[in-house]
Amino acid sequence: MSLETEQINELHWLMEMLHTIDVGLVVLDRQYKIQIWNGFMENHSGLLPREVKDKEIFSLFEEIPKDWFKRKAESVFMLKNKAFTIWEQRPYLFKFQNYRPITGSADYMYQNTTFIPLMSATGLVTHLCLLIYDVTDNAINKQELEKLNGELGILSQTDGLTKLFNRSHWESCLQAEFKRWTRSQSASSLVILDIDHFKNVNDTYGHTVGDNVIRHLSSLIKQHVRETDISGRYGGEEFVILLADTPLENAQIFAERLRKEVAQSIVKHNDIDLSYTISLGIAEIDPSIKTYEEWIEHADAALYCSKESGRNKVSVHSKV
Repeated sequence: MSLETEQINELHWLMEMLHTIDVGLVVLDRQYKIQIWNGFMENHSGLLPREVKDKEIFSLFEEIPKDWFKRKAESVFMLKNKAFTIWEQRPYLFKFQNYRPITGSADYMYQNTTFIPLMSATGLVTHLCLLIYDVTDNAINKQELEKLNGELGILSQTDGLTKLFNRSHWESCLQAEFKRWTRSQSASSLVILDIDHFKNVNDTYGHTVGDNVIRHLSSLIKQHVRETDISGRYGGEEFVILLADTPLENAQIFAERLRKEVAQSIVKHNDIDLSYTISLGIAEIDPSIKTYEEWIEHADAALYCSKESGRNKVSVHSKV
C-alpha cells in the first residue's frame, strides 16, 4: 500500500469517525457559516450537511442568541483559547427534541458546548469548532437529586401531623429573630396557644378525632399568618406563632381574629360534629427580655393567664 493510499484511508477513517461519534460537531467560518455538520447534528436537526453548508448558523437556528454567541465566539477567535458553556448556564445551544426514554421528563436535550479555535498553517484562527454534548441524563438526575434534597430539607423542618414547622426549626427562627431585634429594636410578638380541654376530646372521641382537631387548627393558622410569619407546633396540642415586625396591638388583633374563627368552626369526622376553642398568650419583645427562651416563658405565662381566667381568650404578658 502506497503512502498516498494510507493517507487517503486515514482521512476516510477520520471523517467516518467524526460523522458517527455521539457528539455534535459543527465547524463555522469567520462569517458564522457552517462548513462541517456531522451525523449527530444531522440526526437531531433533521438537516443534511448539504442543506446547511455555507448557511449562516443564526438563519437556521433562531433559538441561538446572536449577540451572546458572537461575544463568546469572538473571544475564541481573538484569544485563541477554548471556551465553554454548560447546561446550568444555558440549557441548550440547539433546541433539539429529547427522544431518550430514560429522561422522558425533559422536552429538550440539555447540552454542554465547547468552542474550539481552529488555526491555519500561518497561525491565524480561521474557523471555529463547536462540540455539542448531550448531557440530558446528567442534568435530569441532578435536578431530581436537588429536588429530593429540597424535599428532605423541608421534611426535616416540618411537623408530620400539622405540616407546620417543628420545634427545632421554629425555635432556631425565634433565636434568629431575637438576635435581629437586638440590632434593629424592631417590634416583634410571640403568640403561644393551645386547644382547650383537649384531653377530653381524646378521651371522649379517640386519638383519630383528636388528630383531626389538631390538623384543623393548623390549617386555620396557615390561613391567618403572613408569609413572613413563623408558625410551628410546640408539642401536643400547643402551637407557636412568631409575628415578626408586629407590635403588641397588631398581635392582639391577629390573635383575637384567630380565636373567634376557631370558636365558630366545626370539625367533622364521620357522624361527629365537634366544636372546640383555643386559649392564647402574647409577649412582645422588649429590653427586659435577655434571651429568646425568656421570650417563650413570657408568652407561656400569658397563655397560663388565659387558661386560669376561663379559657377561650387572649391574654398579654404584662411588662414589669
